[in-house]
Amino acid sequence: MNRVVAHLLTRLYPRDWRKRYGVEFEALLQAGRLRTSANVVWSALREHISPTRGGNMDQHPNSFGAIMKQPSAFLPLAMSLTALAMVLGYVARYGVARQADEGAVAHLWQILMAGQMPIVAFFAIKWLPRAPRQTLYVLAQQAGAAFASFALVFFLGL
Repeated sequence: MNRVVAHLLTRLYPRDWRKRYGVEFEALLQAGRLRTSANVVWSALREHISPTRGGNMDQHPNSFGAIMKQPSAFLPLAMSLTALAMVLGYVARYGVARQADEGAVAHLWQILMAGQMPIVAFFAIKWLPRAPRQTLYVLAQQAGAAFASFALVFFLGL
């Protein structure tokens, strides 16, 4: 990559980051390809939003990304999206006609939707005192996924 382009891409990062990593990063870019430019721009944007803490490249333990990696954060999302996918698959295969018996999909949907409530409660109790803003973002995602699944079942009359 051109020296000037490498310097300009390095300048996209915050000043503190450039002080620590700038020289090495610029040398790395000069040895690399132009194809990496989009990745560098994206990383620079992420660095402005959530700066690297000191010399440690790990995420801050209370950052949104670190909290989303907790099982109690992503399991309710996965459960709601699985329930939504099951309903969509059922509707795609059999249509929206009501049946006398609810069937296995309806029972699994109920188990998935009810089963996530204790997990969400545990997550809220554990993380709200530690990182309120990030926890509220995760809870909003969990509620949105659950609402999408409930809305589909409600509007289709299943």
